Amino acid sequence: MNQFNGNNIVYIGTGSNIGDGLANCLAGIATLGGYPSVKVEECSHFYRTAPMEYADQPWFVNGVFRIRTDMSAFALLETLKTVEAEAGRDLSGIRFGPRVIDFDIILFNQEVIRAKDLIVPHPRMHRREFVLRPLCDLSPDLIHPVLKKNMRRLLEEAVTPEHPCVRIP
Repeated sequence: MNQFNGNNIVYIGTGSNIGDGLANCLAGIATLGGYPSVKVEECSHFYRTAPMEYADQPWFVNGVFRIRTDMSAFALLETLKTVEAEAGRDLSGIRFGPRVIDFDIILFNQEVIRAKDLIVPHPRMHRREFVLRPLCDLSPDLIHPVLKKNMRRLLEEAVTPEHPCVRIP
């Protein structure tokens, strides 16, 4: 019997604003956790958040979860896109628009990746309370590999009244 040896620690953001957003996020996490090369370690609280970029849409449910995996960042990205597609996500829709499920690699170990289809750390995470607040539920002292600030500090800098982020009880 092979023993799981997930050497990569990854933080993944999830969100949904079509149908039951919380159920969609939880189902997506469970599906991903069913892959033999993925172990879901911990999940944040979930938050209702106002849409950004494209405002004419329902509020989102957002959260962050941590996994261990043997996959490379690029293989994980492909797997996340597969899970999104299987859940019914329409990738041809409006950028930042409504979606049944969304996954974003927020951090992959402490690596900095700059490729055509993948930028890690997530390029807008430091400006988004809906990423930082759940990330702080898990690892508030984790250091951003580029900005060299911990997540708690980044959250303090990102909070704005225009984009409230309310914990779901």
